[in-house]
Amino acid sequence: MELDWLRNGYPRSQMYRDKPFFINSSWTLNGMPIDVPFPPESSASHWNGQPDGHYHYETAFTFSQIMDKPRVFLHFGAVDQTASVLLNGQLLGQHEGGYLPFCYEITGIVREGRNTLSVDVQDTFDHIYPYGKQSENPKGMWYTGVSGIWQPVWLETVPEQFLSDIQIRSSLSGIDIRLESETTGPADVVIKGDTCHLSTNCWHSIEIMDPEHWTPEHPKLYPVAVVFGQDHVRSYFALRTVEIREMPGGHSLICLNGQPVYLHGLLDQGYFPEGIYTAADPKQYETDILNAKALGFNTLRKHIKIEADVFYALCDLHGILVLQDMVNSGPYSYIRDTVLANLGLKYHHEKQSIEGKRESFFVEHCKGIQAHLGNHPCIIGYTIFNEGWGQFATSSVYLLLKANDPSRFYISASGWYKGYETDVDSEHVYFRNKVLHADKRPLLLSECGGFPCDLGGHDGLKAYGYGKDNGQTAWMDRISTLYKEMILPSIRNGLNGSIYTQLTDVEGEINGLYSYDRSICKADIQKMNTLASACREAFANFAFS
Repeated sequence: MELDWLRNGYPRSQMYRDKPFFINSSWTLNGMPIDVPFPPESSASHWNGQPDGHYHYETAFTFSQIMDKPRVFLHFGAVDQTASVLLNGQLLGQHEGGYLPFCYEITGIVREGRNTLSVDVQDTFDHIYPYGKQSENPKGMWYTGVSGIWQPVWLETVPEQFLSDIQIRSSLSGIDIRLESETTGPADVVIKGDTCHLSTNCWHSIEIMDPEHWTPEHPKLYPVAVVFGQDHVRSYFALRTVEIREMPGGHSLICLNGQPVYLHGLLDQGYFPEGIYTAADPKQYETDILNAKALGFNTLRKHIKIEADVFYALCDLHGILVLQDMVNSGPYSYIRDTVLANLGLKYHHEKQSIEGKRESFFVEHCKGIQAHLGNHPCIIGYTIFNEGWGQFATSSVYLLLKANDPSRFYISASGWYKGYETDVDSEHVYFRNKVLHADKRPLLLSECGGFPCDLGGHDGLKAYGYGKDNGQTAWMDRISTLYKEMILPSIRNGLNGSIYTQLTDVEGEINGLYSYDRSICKADIQKMNTLASACREAFANFAFS
């Protein structure tokens, strides 16, 4: 199979090389055994210690150098929050921030035979760094925090001259591609059996004959093989565009490949019973994606968390649009950011400058997310701030991120606190059904519903959702009523998409369409698909009227 590595959990889907060397066994944490890459707070880690914010990881591994690939790199998928890494007693470097991958060259430090690796981690839930939904006191919409190594650790061997990155920008007729390397030289790029002779470190345009466009209904991916000297890398791309267009009726809509698209989506928080932040197997990501599609949804809003790369690769493969949230840092106020805003008091004071470490780190972290996810066709837009959590200098941050990647749309402030530079307006509506009206910009109902339906099994946490649990039949009726009384009338007023809360239960939060362990679909599949069809029909009638 041409793209078989997309399903097997390879940690860097668009830079595939043979024979990765994973270091995910025989670790100790604070002197006790732990299974990496599961966070110590999770049952899957099998760690018997007590989290205290200070974590010393150690392991030993035996390495056999591959002589025709003399350079070696040590990769970390993610470590929360700050890490110092030592190999054979030598400091490799220090990393801040718990959501993005990082690596070190260890050529000359790694030895034939036995090597010792240690990672010192500090995680005190300091809100100067992005933290998402993590909490030291999980309840309601706040969940168990994670610490330390929570994505794979692995070695990669490369030739003396190698490709460090592949950047791809797509259109409907071809791609622009840039092959990054320490040295400039010739490379061969093979697409559909045709070979293009390119040079590294500059952009090249390649036209695709008889192009097939990537859509949720037809997620066409093109495999790519790149040869740069002795370095052989496999990658992929899709032909698709995302833009906001003004329609003949005077309204603006989000368009995929030039055609208006209704974003019929689910909030996806990416939590798992055994691993918390970490799926035990890549198949769990695939299950979530296919479960969403089975109910008629075409979009997932990845909620204030960055997933392992395999998640996005599987979204590319199966055709799910992803609205990616940036990860919040800074303060949260229950009164200001939840209670008053839900009552309609959505006024927010904020400083306008980007100053201090928290603000500057947030911006650089957002840029890192853009670079990390930039090649994935599934990513169609970004949410910068969610419900005012840690919000600051909104227009300035929007302009910086939009200039950095203009190929996606941006929601500056999801839910409330409007009046800023943004591509898309956003509303969150809970506890009532409210008919919405789009203004000049596209409008998303980016959170709604969240009705509780308790099937048990919440690890002793108080069951939480929006409203009362009156049983599964009444729960399904409430979902149908929400669509009929709020979403469908709003589509006729220009609503461009809706995100129902949520895909699965999470710990004590019981408003998922699937149970937390994904074993039970609480929703009526036929009714959900009927509602999806009604949304598509209403949107088509509005978009082309």
